[in-house]
Amino acid sequence: MYELIQISERNYYIQSPARIGLIRLEGQDVCLIDSGNDKNAGRKVRQILDTNDWRLTAIYNTHSNADHIGGNKYLQEQTGCKIYAPGIDCAFTRHPILEPSFLYGGYPCKELRHKFLMAQESDVQELTQQCLPKGFSIISLPGHFFDMVGFQTPDDVIYLADCLSSRETLDKYQISFIYDVAAYLNTLEMVKSLQAKWFVPAHAGTAENIASLAQYNIDKVLEIADRITNICQEPLCFETILQRLFTNYGLTMNFEQYVLVGSTVRSYLAWLKDNGRVNSLFENNMLLWQRT
Repeated sequence: MYELIQISERNYYIQSPARIGLIRLEGQDVCLIDSGNDKNAGRKVRQILDTNDWRLTAIYNTHSNADHIGGNKYLQEQTGCKIYAPGIDCAFTRHPILEPSFLYGGYPCKELRHKFLMAQESDVQELTQQCLPKGFSIISLPGHFFDMVGFQTPDDVIYLADCLSSRETLDKYQISFIYDVAAYLNTLEMVKSLQAKWFVPAHAGTAENIASLAQYNIDKVLEIADRITNICQEPLCFETILQRLFTNYGLTMNFEQYVLVGSTVRSYLAWLKDNGRVNSLFENNMLLWQRT
């Protein structure tokens, strides 16, 4: 873990739970794409920087999930680097309590206020094209989270953040976190058409062609949507739908899974409702969902 792997003349990634991109710039300067999941990840990155006599100038966060911004604070304090994050995710990075609050739908209990869902605050600026090194470009990847982005570098390497998961991860956990199902599907269709020398997803293997994996992720989304629709043969409340989905997929409920999968299932229900596949009704002061 935390091995530095070179994939082109100037492009690397650091093997970690959420892969960290590292790109050499001019001289000894480097930048990072994301920073890992906590202070310990930041220390590991700092060791790599010191070993290679590199100077960290900036961290470009793809989005604000804690496993991508957890090393921000430590690395900024150690190196004085600048940090950039896109759109709404910039606010979440400045105020990390927003992530567990958003997922839970209220003030999060203690079991949700930990480093896996709530990073430390960091001094971050909003990402724009003008912030990027010469030759870099931003790729909009909404769907998984609010304003998530990827980056294409001058070496024709594309860092794809969390816009898709590996086949192994999908087969094991089944339901990956999605904020906006429609935007997520559109992103995956766009990703299928991308061309690059290398693709570096945060949670899947580096590849020269990403289209088949993108399609696998699309198929899984459509499968889950069908599963939810079939569960709603009769009017059911959200908690019952979530329970049956967990049971059908053999998943185990805990607080983290409740908020992560639960938030995702609410997004599926909203998407299915908007597309006329399910209806909502209020009965005995309870919100119920039923297929059309």
